[in-house]
Formats: sequence, structure tokens, C-alpha cells
Amino acid sequence: MKHWKAFSACLLALPFLACSPQREKDNVEAKVEALLEQMTLQEKIGQMNQISPSGNIDEIAGLVKEGKVGSFLNVTDPVMVNKVQKIAVEESRLGIPILMSRDVIHGYKTIFPIPLGQAATFNPRLVEDGAHIAAVEASSDGIRWTFAPMIDVSRDARWGRMAESCGEDPYLNAVMGVAMVKGFQGDSLNAPTSIAACAKHFAGYGASEAGKDYNSTFIPERQLRNVYLPPFEAAAKAGCATFMTSFNDNDGIPSTGNSFILKDVLRKEWKYDGMVVTDWGSAAEMIPHGFCKDRKEVAEKAVNAGVDMEMVSGTFAEHLETLVKENKVPETAIDDAVRNILRLKFRLGLFDNPYITTSQKVKYAPEHLAKAKETAEQSAILLKNDRQVLPLSEKIHTIAVVGPMADAPYDQLGTWCFDGEKAHTQTPLKALQQMYGGKVRILYEPGVAYSRDKRTTGIARAVSAARKADVVLAFVGEEAILSGEAHSLADISLRGAQPELISALAATGKPLVTIFIAGRPLTIGRQVEESDAVLYSFHPGTMGGPAIADLLFGKKVPCGKTPVTFPKMVGQLPIYYAHNHTGRAPSGNETLIDNIPLEAGQTSLGCSSFYMDAGFGPLFPFGYGLSYTTFAYDRLQLSAQKLDMNGTLTASVNVTNTGKYAGAEVAQLYIRDKVGSVTRPVKELKGFERIFLQPGETKTVTFNLPVSDLAFWNIDMKRAVEPGEFTLWIGTNSEEGLSADFEVIGK
Repeated sequence: MKHWKAFSACLLALPFLACSPQREKDNVEAKVEALLEQMTLQEKIGQMNQISPSGNIDEIAGLVKEGKVGSFLNVTDPVMVNKVQKIAVEESRLGIPILMSRDVIHGYKTIFPIPLGQAATFNPRLVEDGAHIAAVEASSDGIRWTFAPMIDVSRDARWGRMAESCGEDPYLNAVMGVAMVKGFQGDSLNAPTSIAACAKHFAGYGASEAGKDYNSTFIPERQLRNVYLPPFEAAAKAGCATFMTSFNDNDGIPSTGNSFILKDVLRKEWKYDGMVVTDWGSAAEMIPHGFCKDRKEVAEKAVNAGVDMEMVSGTFAEHLETLVKENKVPETAIDDAVRNILRLKFRLGLFDNPYITTSQKVKYAPEHLAKAKETAEQSAILLKNDRQVLPLSEKIHTIAVVGPMADAPYDQLGTWCFDGEKAHTQTPLKALQQMYGGKVRILYEPGVAYSRDKRTTGIARAVSAARKADVVLAFVGEEAILSGEAHSLADISLRGAQPELISALAATGKPLVTIFIAGRPLTIGRQVEESDAVLYSFHPGTMGGPAIADLLFGKKVPCGKTPVTFPKMVGQLPIYYAHNHTGRAPSGNETLIDNIPLEAGQTSLGCSSFYMDAGFGPLFPFGYGLSYTTFAYDRLQLSAQKLDMNGTLTASVNVTNTGKYAGAEVAQLYIRDKVGSVTRPVKELKGFERIFLQPGETKTVTFNLPVSDLAFWNIDMKRAVEPGEFTLWIGTNSEEGLSADFEVIGK
């Protein structure tokens, strides 16, 4: 192929490719430098240009042939991919292949639960498997780069993109983000079924003011480093191939033009050698931000800040050559950007294998569907189970299935699901009919047509079905369009006539099981109170129906945990467990609004930090989730009461299955630094462990906590462990657990 001819003189001088990782790295760097030396300035700028073609190959063939584009978005036809690569490799001057990219967020064809649901599994192995399956399916169509994981710490459920996140906790985001990176990229990026991961959105995007997408953020450096950056640092250390800048400006500086995060932190502190791409149009959006006066200044500020590739805006292609001539952008900055791009293409093996040869039979493979079902099972969270209504017993002969989400194959897939096909979705209704229809009679009346449907005319028919049944299964929640990018909400309560439907069903007196299928935690206090049992499933994907059906009938036992705090009211947002204590934490004895006497004195209610109407806490805390069985914790033991700065604390606890069902529990480790040079959160998650227990079985769960994991960015803006007293908890969620104190001794 032509590119090998162009390199022949340079490649002959390179050492033989050896197995040593360092030797392999050196060889890649040598190849990058050899190619870079041959490139004109225009060809370098071309590599920094990413476009989303319309689909007509004739319109883009010239750009490819002239070396004016480095990456394509959204080309999923393998025939077209091979045609484009043939032009790039055999007809362009240097034969540099095109990097094909696509948003493959929670599956390609086989759709897994949305990332928020995957986080609810607290099972990084499952999450890694899901990303690997997505990579296998996507790469079969020539996609070698995805824009995931999204590891924005998300604490405001009004923000629609919480659905794409792994929740509110930095540690959980880090663990799940690393699992996704490993799954997408596999053991080696140059494997034909591996795709490059992209850690997004760098940084602070999840703190968009008022939960409104694209909004400004105001995160001080210490909070940025303690809360929002740790998942990204973990992804960088895990070898995440690319990073994406975020849409938001933080403290007035858009991320795409922020040299502090892109150069000082990412490159200098973390020694990152991957590639940085903008988000869609985020470079040119620095103009409406008021940060750049025109497109020329956009290109100048973005490249000088540390951006390598521009997604679709086109300002680099338009202006970088002139900016270099005017000495406003040094050509060394262009060279550094192109090095990062070429390095990725070499690591992906695109120069050796630019064409698609993968079998198309991998899509919807039986083992892929089985793994998607397993993930959906473990992502479902049992929030309530009064009178042990679940699992459904053999005494149940007739079931009423109601609600708009019972048979919504498109919406069940969730947000950011460009390639999922609803024809392959197995809904709860269809699964119940196919899997259990021979055992029970199933009556179906949706009641309302879709989640926003305000019409109540169908509720009477649903109530009639409920009266004929032994138990009612109500499937309610959100359509897929109500969460995701640009889909923020000021009101996160149940929409349309769904609240009226639940109330009417509850009034029948029949056991009511409410299954929520949604893209965020909703304010569902009233519906929880009206229901006998509540199962919450963040949009569960292709196999959500069979997963939920098996959970309802007890073939599987719920084990999901809340990856975010559920608020009682939207006015509590943002709400999260790892808040600071404040100087006036509530005692629990404050007077709430319905108990305030007339003409009460101003200070008579208790001067503390609480809401008079919402009270003191959330509807459900972080890490919460019930099971059909029960678990008891006892015998918490610490390896030491005092540790030095280089020590490791071992904490163990016995967990016993005290119920009737075999089941999995997620034991969670939290700590609190009691006194610091700056105030510290009331609790921080530092570890979790999934265990499976038979009835009556006891297992000892052991955590090893290095003292170095207690470090934070202190008053001197240094990451350090401060000596002092700590409290440790191990328990079933962020509010319950056994506790013990220990001390870290200074030098």
C-alpha cells in the first residue's frame, strides 16, 4: 500500500518490533516522528480536522485525497468505510488512514442499561464486559473510536445527562469509568475488535448551574480537584486513548480554551500522551460564550490551550495556517497535536489494518444478549417491598400489567442510543407473556399511552383489569427523549396522567408493584407510599423485559444499589451524600412546616440547615437497595488503631444472609476525616465489595485501605494526607453501617 512505500526508507532504520511494551512504545514514537517529518503544514492541519459527512462519498473524496481530514464521525456503513480508507491509504500523498468514530455509549446493537443503570450494579466486571461487547459490535462496522465513558460527577437530577453518568460519587465514577475503558480498549488497542475510549467531559460539566445543560459552572480549584477530576485521572492512568473537552465554561473559561486543565493538569501533572478532541462544535461555541471574537480567535485559543482535534466546527482548517504564519500559534503546537493523533492511529493498528474484515454475525449474538440481561438484572433496584409482595408467589393466578412503559420498545433502550433497534427490544409485557404466560393469566391495559400523556380516559380500563387480578404490575417512568443531552427538566416528578393512574390502582386495594423505568431518579415519594413494592430500573436496554420478569417472579434476586441520591422534592437538588457537615447540622428535632404553631417566634423552629417542607434527608440515600433476602453485619475489626503515613489499614466485617433467598450484597466502605485544614465531607466512599451468600451463610469481607487514599487537596492546594482522627463505616448503604475510629500519625 502507498503509505508503506512512503515510509519505507524510515521504517528500514527502525529496530525490529519486539514484545517489550517499552520497545513497542519506542517504535510507535519513531514511526510518528518519521511520518511527521514528511508532512506539510496543510497536511498536519488536516489531521486535526474531524467532520461528519452527509453520506455521499463523492463530496468527501477530495478532502480525503488531499489529506484535509483526519477523522470521520457517524459513518457506520462498512462498505463506505472501506471506500474511504482506500482513498486515504492508496490515493493520498502519505497514505494516512481515517479514524472512524461514533457515539457508542451503552451498546451498539445490543443495548445495555444506560450508564447510570450500569453504575447501579456496583459490578465493574459486568460493566467492562458490556463495553467489550459494544466494541466488538461497533468495530464490525469499522468504528474504532467511541465517545465514552462519560465520567462527569452528577449530583443534580434535573440535568438530563445524568443518565450518561455513573452517578454522584467520584470513586464510583472512577471505578466504572476505568472498567469501561478496559472493556472498549481490551488488552491491546491494535486488536481489530478494540476501539479507543474517550473520557468526557473534561471537566466539571456535571455541575452545570441549576441542572440546565450547557450552563456555566462555578467550581473552585480545590473542589474541582477533590471531586470532579479524580475519575478523569483514573481514566488517564488506565490508558484511556482520548479525552474530550466539555461544553461548559468554568469560572468564565470554556473548557475548550482552558490551558489549566488541558496543559497544566492533563499533560504536565498526569503525563497524559493521548489525544484531546473538542465536543461537537464546542470550539466555535466559544464565540457565543463571549470568550472569542471570531472563528480565527477560536482556533488560536483552542490549539494554544492544548486541543488536538476539532469536532466539526472547522475553524482549525480555516485559520491555523494563517495563525502559524502570524506567529500566533507556534508550529510546534501543531506538531504536538498531530503527534497525539498519529500516535493513536498507530496504536489502533490502522496503518497495518485500515479495512474491515470482521464478521457481521457478532451483532445480537446470544452471548451478548445474555450479558445484557444479566446487567439489566443487577442494575434493578428494589426500593420497597412491604409484606413481601415480591417475588410473586405461586398463589398468583392473574396479573394486571398496566402503564406506558410496559411495552415501550423504543423508550426502554434509553438515551444516546443511535444504533439500537426497537425491533430487537424485549419489553416487560412481551417477556411476561412469553416466559410466564403459561403459568399465569396476564391482563394488559396501559391506562395511559405514553409517559407524558395527560389523558385519563384509559385509566378506568386499567382499574377494571386490576380488580380482576391478584396483583398489579404498573410500569411507569420516562420516555427516552426526556433524558440525555439538552433534555434537562425543572420538574422531575412523574409526568402526564401517570400519578393519577398509580393512585387509582392503589385505591383498588389489590397488591400494587410499581416498576419505574427512567433515565434519572424521579421525585416519587407519593407513588412509593401508594405502592406495596417498588422496583427501579434506569432504562434497561434490549433485554430489560426478560430481566425484570425474572426479578418479579424470583428467578433472580434484586441486588442493585442507588448510584445517586433520590430527592424527596426537586428543591433539594443538588443533593448528595458526601456533603460538608456545616456549622449548623440538623439535630432531627427541628419543627417541620405542618407542625409550626401560628405566630411562631422567628427562632423557635431550630436554627439549623434543613428544609421546613422536605425535612432532613433524601427519599433514598446513595448506595441503597433492598433484596428478597436480608443481610446482617457484625464483628467489624480494624488491623490497627493508629497508622503512620505509609501504612495500610485492613478493615473486615462479617456479613450473614439472614433470609430465605440466596442473594448478592454490596458491602460499602466509607470514611470521614474528622478535622482538616479545610472542611471535609461527612462521608466518602473508598471501596465496595459484591458478595453472594446462600441462606444462613456468613462471609468475611475485607478491605485494604492505604493511608495514601485519605489524601485530599488541602489549604495549601497540595494533595496530602493530614494526620488526625478518622471514622470508618462498613455497611449496606451510605446511611447505615458499623463504625470504628482510627488515627493517622504524622511524621
